[in-house]
Amino acid sequence: MAAPKSAVQRVKALREELARHDRLYYVEAKPVISDAEYDKLFRELVALETAHPELVTPSSPTQRVGEPLSEGQGFEKVRHDVPMLSIDSLFDESEVRDFEAKIVRFLGLESGDALDWRVEPKFDGASASLLYVDGELVRGLTRGDGEVGEDITRNLRTVRNLPLRLVGERRAVPSRLEVRGEVLIGRAAFERFNREREAEGKPLLANPRNAAAGSLRRNDPGEVARYPLQFFAWAAPQCEGAKFETQTEVSAALGDWGFADSGLAERVRGIAGCLGYRDRLLSRRAELGYEVDGVVAKLDRLDLRARLGETARSTRWQFAYKFPASEASSILRAIEVQVGANGRLTPRAHVDPVEIGGVVVRHTTLHNAEHVANLGLHVGDRVFLYRAGDVIPQVQGVAEAASGKEPKGWRDAVPEELHDAEHDGAIRPGVTWEWRASFVMPERCPACGATVVQEGKYYRCPNLHACKPQVVGRTIALTVGFEIDRLGEKLIEQLVDHGHVATPADIFHLDRAKLLELERWGEKSVANLFAQIAEKQRVPFERFLMALSIPDVGPATARLFAQHFASLAALEAATVDELQLVHGVGPELAASVRAWFEEPKSRALLERLFAGGVEIVYPDPTAATGPLAGKTIVFTGTLTGLTRAEAKRLAETAGAKVASAVSAKTDYLVAGADAGSKAKKAAELGTQVLDEARFLALARGEAT
Repeated sequence: MAAPKSAVQRVKALREELARHDRLYYVEAKPVISDAEYDKLFRELVALETAHPELVTPSSPTQRVGEPLSEGQGFEKVRHDVPMLSIDSLFDESEVRDFEAKIVRFLGLESGDALDWRVEPKFDGASASLLYVDGELVRGLTRGDGEVGEDITRNLRTVRNLPLRLVGERRAVPSRLEVRGEVLIGRAAFERFNREREAEGKPLLANPRNAAAGSLRRNDPGEVARYPLQFFAWAAPQCEGAKFETQTEVSAALGDWGFADSGLAERVRGIAGCLGYRDRLLSRRAELGYEVDGVVAKLDRLDLRARLGETARSTRWQFAYKFPASEASSILRAIEVQVGANGRLTPRAHVDPVEIGGVVVRHTTLHNAEHVANLGLHVGDRVFLYRAGDVIPQVQGVAEAASGKEPKGWRDAVPEELHDAEHDGAIRPGVTWEWRASFVMPERCPACGATVVQEGKYYRCPNLHACKPQVVGRTIALTVGFEIDRLGEKLIEQLVDHGHVATPADIFHLDRAKLLELERWGEKSVANLFAQIAEKQRVPFERFLMALSIPDVGPATARLFAQHFASLAALEAATVDELQLVHGVGPELAASVRAWFEEPKSRALLERLFAGGVEIVYPDPTAATGPLAGKTIVFTGTLTGLTRAEAKRLAETAGAKVASAVSAKTDYLVAGADAGSKAKKAAELGTQVLDEARFLALARGEAT
C-alpha cells in the first residue's frame, strides 16, 4: 500500500530540514536550533520511515549508519575512474624553484611571476574519493594504490559534515561529480575522544591521522560513527554538467554544493606567493586545529593543468612543500620514574637523541603505567615519536620490537643522567633499563623509599614532607605563591641538599652567613634575596592558600576559598560538609582539604610560616560592591537564558558569593527547571527562592 501523500510530503520536508541543519552545524558552524529540537525532527523522520519503509532512500539522514559487514567479509576492490596520482613532495626552496622552472619552460613563458596558484594545507589524514550521481552519494573509495581503492561507502556516510545529497540552492547540481579530499580528526576533537575512551577503559589512540585512517577500515559503520571524523574536499576530477576555468571556481562550487571549507586555502601570485603562504602556515602550525604536514600548491588555471598533464606516477602542475618532520623513530633506552611536587609518580621515556621539527628530543612523558602498558613498550624497542601540536614530544607506538640477545655495549649506553654519582655511578632506583624489560611501577618511592600507594590508575608517594622532589616542588610552589622570584629550582635544590630547607616555610628562616658559604652565592645576591623575602612576607589570602600545595587546590580553588571564608582560622575549622558549600568543591576535594589541615606536619608548616614573619592580607568584606554585595547564592536546575558559568559570573560581578549547597547562610536559591533536592532544603530552611527573571533583575540592580 502506497504511503499517503501527507507522509510523502512530510518526509521530504523533514529530510530537507535536517540536511539544512546538518550543513549549518557541521559545515558552517552556525547552528540555529538546539540539539533537542534537532533530535525531535530526527525522531519524527525515523517514525515515518518505520511506518512507511518504501519511503526510505540511501540519502536520508537516518541512513548515515548502515549495517556492519558480515563476519570475515572485506571491502570490495574498485578501480578509480580517474587514477589518484601522487603529488611530488619537495623539502626546500631550491626544489620548489626547480619545479617552477620546469613549468615555465614547458609552457614557454619568460617567468612564472604572473602564474596564479591555489595553495592549501596538506592535511595529515586519509584520502578518499566520493562519487555523486544526480546529486546523491553512491560510492566512496580509499586511495589504495592510486589505481584501485576499497569501497568504504558505508563508513564515509557516517562523516557528519559530508553531504549525502548535494545542495542545489545556489547553483545547479551536476549529473555526475567526483570529489576528492581528506578524512581527518581535529586536534581538540581527538583529545576529547581519547578522554572518552580512557573513561571507558579502552586503549588510547596514538594520533589523529592513524585514528582517522583506522576508523575507515572498521567493518561496523556504527563504530565508525563514534569517531569525530571530518571531510575537507580538495579536488573534483569529474564534473558533468558544470564548467570551470580555475580551481578557485571549483572550490567555490564545492562549498555551494555542501562541502566544508577549512578556511585556510588562498589564491596567490607566483612562486613567491607560494613560499610566503608556506612560511605563514608553518608559523601557525601549532595553533591550527588540525594536523598539517606541509602545504599543497596547484596551478589555479585548469587549462594550464591540461597542457602540463601528468607522468605515470604524479601530476606536473602541483607540488607538496613539506614541513620539517614532526615525527621520527628512536631507540627506547630506559624508563625513569619521576616524583612530582605532590608525590605523583610518572614514568618518563629516555630515547636516543633525535631531531623532530627542529628540536632535539631525548626524553618524554609516558603519563602513567596504564599508558605504558597500552603502548606495549619494552626497553630496547624502536619507537615512533611525534610532537603533539609541534610542542610536546610523545611516544606514538612501537615501530620495531626489541628482539634477540642484548646488543653489545647496551649497558654502557644508559643515559649518564640516570646514574647516581653518589653511589659509584650505579643506575638510580626507579629506572627500568635492562634489554627488553617491561615497565612496572616500583613499590617504593625511588626518591625516598616510602611505600607507594595506588590511587586509581595513578601512584603516589605519601611522604609529602620528607621526600626531596616533593619538598623542592612544594617550595617552588611557595615562592611562586609569594612571588619570590629570586629563588629558582636549582637554587632551591641546593638549599635542600645542604640542609638549609627541610620544609617550604624554611625560606623565611634562612641564615645569611650559611648562604654565603654556598657556591654561587655572594653578598649582593644574598642581600637581594633577603630584601625580597622581607618585602613579600605580607601576602593576599588566596595566594597564601595557593602557596601551601594543598592537593588539588590550585589558583582557581584557592580564590574560591578566599572568597568564601573570612580567615584561615575559618577555613581550618570548616567541616567536610561546610567545605562543599563552596561552589565547585565536591566531596573528594573537601575530604582532601580537611585531611591536610588535620595533618600535624601541615599545622607545623603553618606555625613556622607565621614564626617567620608571614602575614596574611584578607579581603575587606566591606569592599564588595554591587546590588548583591554580601549575599550568598546557590543555583539549581536548568536555566534557560544563561549557562551556569554565566550566571555564576554575573552573581560574582554583582558582589555575591556563589555556593554549591544550600545552608543557613544562603540568602537566595536561584531555581531553574527541574530543581531538585536543593529546592526542598531551601523550603526547610526558609531560604528565599528566586526564578531566573527575578535573579537577573536583582543582579542588574533593577529590583530590590
